[in-house]
Amino acid sequence: MELRHLVSFLALAEELHFGRAAARLHVTQPSLSQQLQRLERSVGVELVSRTSHAVRLTPAGRAFETEARVVVAGAGKAVRAARAAADGRAGTVRVGYNFPAARHVLSPTLARMHAEFPEVVVEPRERRTGPQLAALAAGDLDVVLGYGRPVTGNFRSRALVRLPMVAVVGREHPWAGRERVPFAELAGQPCVLFDRARSPAMHDAITSAARRAGIRLDVAQLTDDPVATAILLSVRPLVGFASATRVAAGQDVVPVPLSDPSPAVEVCAVWRAEEDPVRDAFLSCLEVVS
Repeated sequence: MELRHLVSFLALAEELHFGRAAARLHVTQPSLSQQLQRLERSVGVELVSRTSHAVRLTPAGRAFETEARVVVAGAGKAVRAARAAADGRAGTVRVGYNFPAARHVLSPTLARMHAEFPEVVVEPRERRTGPQLAALAAGDLDVVLGYGRPVTGNFRSRALVRLPMVAVVGREHPWAGRERVPFAELAGQPCVLFDRARSPAMHDAITSAARRAGIRLDVAQLTDDPVATAILLSVRPLVGFASATRVAAGQDVVPVPLSDPSPAVEVCAVWRAEEDPVRDAFLSCLEVVS
């Protein structure tokens, strides 16, 4: 059974006249009759009763007409969906993001997507940068909004916003009242550092700053949980780190700006190098944040 035979049958069902139906389909009457015969052989029953005076649907033909319309409409919908996806106008894009990306990038991007590509569904998934990149490589995410640029040639990236990093201490720590601390003063200070597997860009930003300052960090503990870090800092004389966006002065911890050097991280969009029009529609709505 071919789709064109269903289309021809529906035209005949509406016109109930071989000549008019053939003209509407831009085929000859003999061709239309052959298509109907092939369709009836495929179905196994007579669908159209024709005499020299009239053309009408049989009871089987009327029942077949209802379902044939559903099939033809579904085929048309499938074609439109495929063309929209090929043009980047419909489909789903899975986007991983971290806290700073949500604060600076994701909301305005989603608003622009809704206005310019209303048929595209965006699935946001909050994760740390390391797990985001692993999911991107595995094909479970289409775009990563996280810290840093990966070095693999399989990915493409774009920097979106640059964020300074600060030291974070408990309210009883000697640094809690200082406006700024030179990075070299971290020498000998026990600190809590990011787990590189989960936050490689932040880990590297701090260790690179330590090298430039000519010091070696005294890493007392590795963690990647901001809540756990805040608890540790509130009860022990440790120094933690965070992006300036992530931490604010609160009940238990205090941010302290660092200088000479001042470490920073970039929030970047990262995606696979392969072609994907729907993902590219999302990327077109991203803007670099100053």
